[in-house]
Amino acid sequence: MTALHLAREERLEFADLLAGLTAEQWDAPTLCAGWRVRDVAAHTMSFEGVAPGALAARFLRGRLQTDRINELAVADLAGTSTDDLVAMVRTHATPSGLGSGFGGRIALVDNMIHQQDVRRPLGLPRVIAPDRLTVALDFARWAPLIRGAWQTRGVRLVATDLAWAAGRGPEVRGPGEALLVVMAGRADGLRDVSGPGAATLARRL
Repeated sequence: MTALHLAREERLEFADLLAGLTAEQWDAPTLCAGWRVRDVAAHTMSFEGVAPGALAARFLRGRLQTDRINELAVADLAGTSTDDLVAMVRTHATPSGLGSGFGGRIALVDNMIHQQDVRRPLGLPRVIAPDRLTVALDFARWAPLIRGAWQTRGVRLVATDLAWAAGRGPEVRGPGEALLVVMAGRADGLRDVSGPGAATLARRL
């Protein structure tokens, strides 16, 4: 199955999660500092269906700074209802534009990480399909805005629930989902990993 199809599966699963949330959960905090669940959902859709000219204008308004650009994009969808946000995720389940980059891997990794940003604080764990998770782990190591290999430099990551490992140094062992979250700079993932290299990552994150 192609990465584009895997990204579609990830987005549809995210839509199912969002559709079942209560109003209180939509306003709950996430692992993204300052963002509620609705903000994270808006972010995952904020580059879909945007015309090239509007996208260029947003980048200029954001002074080419990723965090600022993302904040502006989320603000553009601030008035969107939760039902409409769910509908957007379903409508754009197959990534286009920026999300379709690297064969859909950008959307796959972005949505997988952000789904965990929502699920972990809400206490809603899941089992991610191994084929989907493996592709995400491989790409997250080198994705320009994640640079997971740099985040976890000096240690060897070893998944305990699928055949995946990467890096050199003292081992950090844990579920593939937790390793992905750690590579994305989320300290919350550290509670699910162990091994002689875990302390190194704890100091870094």
